[in-house]
Amino acid sequence: MLAIKIYNIEKKYGEVEALKGISFEVNEGEMFGLVGPDGAGKTSTIRILCGLLLPSAGKAEIFGHDLVKDKINIQKQIGYLSQKFSLYGDLTVDENIEFFADLHGVKNFQERRNQLLDFTRLTDFRKRLADNLSGGMKQKLALACTLIHKPKIIFLDEPTTGVDPVSRRDFWKILSDLLKDKVTIFMSTPYLDEAERCNRIALLNDGKVLSFDTPKNIKDSFKKIVVEIVCSPVIEAYKYLKANSKFEVQMFGDRLNVVLNDYEKEFPVVEKLVLSSNSKIIDHRIIPISLENVFIHLINEAQQIKV
Repeated sequence: MLAIKIYNIEKKYGEVEALKGISFEVNEGEMFGLVGPDGAGKTSTIRILCGLLLPSAGKAEIFGHDLVKDKINIQKQIGYLSQKFSLYGDLTVDENIEFFADLHGVKNFQERRNQLLDFTRLTDFRKRLADNLSGGMKQKLALACTLIHKPKIIFLDEPTTGVDPVSRRDFWKILSDLLKDKVTIFMSTPYLDEAERCNRIALLNDGKVLSFDTPKNIKDSFKKIVVEIVCSPVIEAYKYLKANSKFEVQMFGDRLNVVLNDYEKEFPVVEKLVLSSNSKIIDHRIIPISLENVFIHLINEAQQIKV
């Protein structure tokens, strides 16, 4: 069964087009990732799907129900964790969850709250004020509040941004456990390593969906070769290749990723260019395609078409 279906959604803020006719589907019980940089349109998409914004054009359905016509009933089935911590800092962990239980009309919520505190490992901190929690704990509390009314879908807007690595790992463990209960998870993220954990993803940039499929299928569709070159000084080599060739070049730390169509014909050309930049090649190898390679390629391709 489809949990979410959107058709040609557009969103304009005055003259600014935040979304330019995006379409995709999300299956019930899957973890779906909306992946893109800041300003891509991720938050606008989530706020529309939560009924907090009206689309300028297009249509969206949640479990087959029209989002605009049946918004009240739909909102009872969803939970939303926004980018910003939006709970009450002067209330304790317990009191915040109680407040959201009252907000959603949940009676006899105490057992459910205890389950959520255990689930998020916040039981020992239940009397602590929200303002005094760490960043990771705040996100877990926000998630507990989101789940108090047992939503069928939860929308998470960049939930791990600014969270330390340990808390980030704990958060992902919690999300994995939610999938066992067939909760549909729709999350936005700028992190492509997080996107790899999703069942399916939509790569979003400049208000448009560049690709929509499983992470594996998206990578498999990239019929190019990526060569990793360790060189020094790397910045000079990067600038020289960008200025003097049409090769797609990405810099990661002390190495370059160069996208090729034909290794045998094109790598000697790349090698000559790197040496011409007064850089020394220390090592090189063909590496597996990453989502980052594909995403950057699709963005560059879209920009060339736009020009």
